[in-house]
Amino acid sequence: MNTQQAPAIHVRDLKKSFKEVEVLRGVDFDVARGSIFALLGSNGAGKTTAIRILSTLLKADAGTVSVNGFDVVTQPAKVRESFSLTGQFAAVDEILSGRENLVLIAQLRHLDNPGAVADTLLERFGLTGAARRKVLTYSGGMRRRLDIAMSLIGNPPVIFLDEPTTGLDPEARIEVWQTVKELAGYGTTVLLTTQYLDEAEQLADRIAILHKGRIIVNGTLDELKKLLPPAKVEYVEKQPTLEDVFFALVGDDGKDGDADKSSNDASTTSNTK
Repeated sequence: MNTQQAPAIHVRDLKKSFKEVEVLRGVDFDVARGSIFALLGSNGAGKTTAIRILSTLLKADAGTVSVNGFDVVTQPAKVRESFSLTGQFAAVDEILSGRENLVLIAQLRHLDNPGAVADTLLERFGLTGAARRKVLTYSGGMRRRLDIAMSLIGNPPVIFLDEPTTGLDPEARIEVWQTVKELAGYGTTVLLTTQYLDEAEQLADRIAILHKGRIIVNGTLDELKKLLPPAKVEYVEKQPTLEDVFFALVGDDGKDGDADKSSNDASTTSNTK
C-alpha cells in the first residue's frame, strides 16, 4: 500500500498490564492522515497508557503498533522523528519569553534560522503580540497554544495531544479547540485523548470510546448517534446554555491576552441607556 494512503497510526490487538491489572485488553484502531481522532474514555480507561506506547515511552505486552508507517518496536527512532507529544500540562519555561521558548527548541532540533521559525509559529498561533513577554504572564490558553506551537517545530506529521484542555477555563478551552482544528487544516494528523464529551464532539472526525481496556465503539459522530433509538421530536422553547451566558458576559478578549477591551463596550452600553 502507498505510504500516503496507509493510516498515519495503526494499532492492532494492543495489550498492556501492570502486575495483575489489565489496562489494555486488545485495542484496535486506525487514524487516517490529516484527520483528528479522539480516544474518549473516563479516568483510568487506559488512554494515557496507549499514548505512551505509541510514543515509544512504554513497551506493550502484545500487539502491533505503527506511527507514520514505522513500527514502534523495531523502528523506534523513526517513530520518534514522526511525532510530537503534548501532555496534560504545558511544558514551557516560564522564565523565558514565548519567542525564546520557540527559538530554544528550534536550536535544539538544529533547524536553520530558529528566529524565523519562532516568528512564523507565533503568528500562526496568535501570539505575536505577546512574543517578548515572559511566559509566567501568559493565560492558561496562551501557554497551551505556545506548548502546541513548540510541538510543531520541525513539522512532525503526527501530534499526540493527551488531554490538552485539562484544568483550563472555558475561554482557554475554546482557544485550544480552534488551534487543534487548524492543525488538521494544515495536514497534521492529530490523536487526541480526552474525557470531555463536548471536546470529542467539537473536534473529532472519528471517535473511539475506550472502556475497561477495550474499544467498544469507533466511528464518526453521526455513526455513533445512530446507535441510539431515534430521537423523539418535541417543540420546546430554547433556553441559553451556561456557555452562551458566559461568553455573552465575558466577551472575546482576543488571543494575545491583551488589556480587556470589553470594559469599554460595557461602559458605552451603560451610557446609552
